[in-house]
Amino acid sequence: MSDLEGFGFVLPHWAYWGWLAVMPLIMMALDRWRSGNVTADDGEQGITPGEVQAQEEDPLARYKDVGVNWFTRVIDWMSDKSGLFVAFWTVNAVCFYFFEVVMRYIFNMPTIWVHEASFLLLGMQYLLAGAFAMLHGAHVRVDVMYNMLPLRGRVGMDIFTSMFFFIFALALLITSWTFFMNAYSMGETTVETWGIQYWPVKAMMVLGSALLLLSGLSKLIKDIALFIRLGQEAAQ
Repeated sequence: MSDLEGFGFVLPHWAYWGWLAVMPLIMMALDRWRSGNVTADDGEQGITPGEVQAQEEDPLARYKDVGVNWFTRVIDWMSDKSGLFVAFWTVNAVCFYFFEVVMRYIFNMPTIWVHEASFLLLGMQYLLAGAFAMLHGAHVRVDVMYNMLPLRGRVGMDIFTSMFFFIFALALLITSWTFFMNAYSMGETTVETWGIQYWPVKAMMVLGSALLLLSGLSKLIKDIALFIRLGQEAAQ
């Protein structure tokens, strides 16, 4: 007799991992298709008021293309698409919990997998979104002294503090790899009755830390180029 008998519908492990891999690709393709059907008038609106305001609030915004090359473009593309990919996972969490509420309170048949499926999903989403946050400057930082510096001083501060970032990112990558290899070699599963494989979650730790490290490298390259550019402008 299976340990899962008597629990009603239980999402198969392969269906869970397969859906998480395919669903965002479908949503991204639909979004791309919808964007391609926008009328010419909609596509010629130029800079939006929100973008103008953002440029006014951030004096470094006009230097956004400084230091950009093929290498940083590839990294930034991966960072942006990985964030968009995992963003669609949030829709799954909403659907999962809706299913749980219906089964629990209407049919009196609570599930054994929804909560675990959701917190694993959101945990992986958190790990993979780091590069996207780095690309768009969404990480929290203490900027009391930072905002008091001139523009070149801010960029210089970013370059200086990047060494602490790389220490953290490298430690995260190495530790995540160790966690992944241990989980994979022993066939680790979660302790709940659903017992789904845990090594894919650890693999997302490796992937997320690698993307974060690459995103930080891209930012450092652009910061160094911007630091030189601001110095040249100040000397003129």
